Amino acid sequence: MHDKPDAPDADAPTAAATRGCPVSDASAGRPASGAPAGPSPAADVPTAPATTGCPASDPAAGRPSSSAAPTACPTPASTPAPELFTWEFAADPYPAYAWLREHAPVHRTELPSGVEAWLVTRYTEARQALADGRLSKNPVHHSESAHGKGKVGIPGERSANLMTHLLNIDPPDHTRLRRLVSKAFTPRRVAAFAPRVQELTDQLIDRFAAKGEADLIHEFAFPLPIYAICDLLGVPREDQDDFRDWAGMMIRHGGGPRGGVARSVKKMRGYLAELIHRKRETLGDTAEADEDLISGLIRASDHGEHLTENEVAAMAFILLFAGFETTVNLIGNGLYALLRHPAQRELLQKSITAGDTDLLTTGIEELLRYDGPVELATWRFATQELTLGGQRIAQGDPVLVVLAAADRDPARFTEPDVLDLTRRDNQHLGYGHGIHYCLGAPLARLEGQAALATLLTRLPDLRLAAEPDALRWRGGLIMRGLRSLPVEFSPERPDQQQGQK
Repeated sequence: MHDKPDAPDADAPTAAATRGCPVSDASAGRPASGAPAGPSPAADVPTAPATTGCPASDPAAGRPSSSAAPTACPTPASTPAPELFTWEFAADPYPAYAWLREHAPVHRTELPSGVEAWLVTRYTEARQALADGRLSKNPVHHSESAHGKGKVGIPGERSANLMTHLLNIDPPDHTRLRRLVSKAFTPRRVAAFAPRVQELTDQLIDRFAAKGEADLIHEFAFPLPIYAICDLLGVPREDQDDFRDWAGMMIRHGGGPRGGVARSVKKMRGYLAELIHRKRETLGDTAEADEDLISGLIRASDHGEHLTENEVAAMAFILLFAGFETTVNLIGNGLYALLRHPAQRELLQKSITAGDTDLLTTGIEELLRYDGPVELATWRFATQELTLGGQRIAQGDPVLVVLAAADRDPARFTEPDVLDLTRRDNQHLGYGHGIHYCLGAPLARLEGQAALATLLTRLPDLRLAAEPDALRWRGGLIMRGLRSLPVEFSPERPDQQQGQK
């Protein structure tokens, strides 16, 4: 679980002005969450100017030439501020982030929802902000009105009484809750889950391997973490398709019916309350080796320090909500990056074929850094006035750490716009930093490694079935992920299939 991806307000306005920075008063139009996925942005969304074209380090162009300097592209002072939150920005935000790192590394802007927040884009300030105790995770510290407060979390979590999870609380409550959850969500439990992840991976590939084509988001990257986390939580197999439907509504970020995310959250909350009640009634006195995670959370709540029933439900909910979309995007973005960088992909395939897992391990970390699943860390709110990157942050101001920008900072990473699966010095912030570091990172890494290794082994000639410019990225404030990833490959014969039907 990451310190998560709170979904943006599904009913947020389509455009907002960028304010508060003397060098940046351009309009910022984040694509409306319900806007069409066609090739052009909505008519009322301004197109982005060409702000940072640097041929040597364009992430869409592959590896830069060997003569390219390992620094961000120099930007003349006269270059206008880039537009944020347009469709063009969603497709490739990295040039705009390079501009912000150089000219306005701590930048106040108005988001499409109307909420004003500070964006932190340099690695040093980002790491500082993620660990700063004066920046609270609790929305109660937001200085805006009650209406504004409702726009900074997961739609429907407040009304569904699901606020008491790790992403919304601070010490000492955060310390107590994380300690208890960690008792149930152990590294040993995750490691023991590896065979099931591999089984799910093969079963999903079996469904399309003989066709010679697939949409790797809808047919693979999306269902894999859903079914995996449902199994880990202890959701019965016959109920898991309901979870897939609810999760599908959440991941569309408003692309479905108005208010659909909140309704899905409410349905999930009702189901979890029922499931927790059933498990509590049948729970034995002694934990079993294969006990599911919800049972582990209940057991932790029944001895000494305890989780309340609402806390158990909220934690189960956020483990699902935070645990699936990050993995969907890790797999989707990672595969897309490999398909755009054939030399790196070939290097990884050869390593996997040789039985060497070292490059797969470093490769996952590089994919998390290069184009990770979480673009911005979840909301933080200043509990007192503070200075960050030379800017005065007022008490109550929201602060959003731009992980995607920090992880491309040339002051921290050599040739940051280069995808290098062998990169060793890679202390990226993809899973956060400090006390809110992602609790579910080991599970996400496990799923990502299984997904990439199995796909590249079973479908070795995997290739894009669409031009990169035709692909669309999902609208939304926190997460970064493709809507679809169409691919082609040589069909696998039935006798080659490895999974269990």
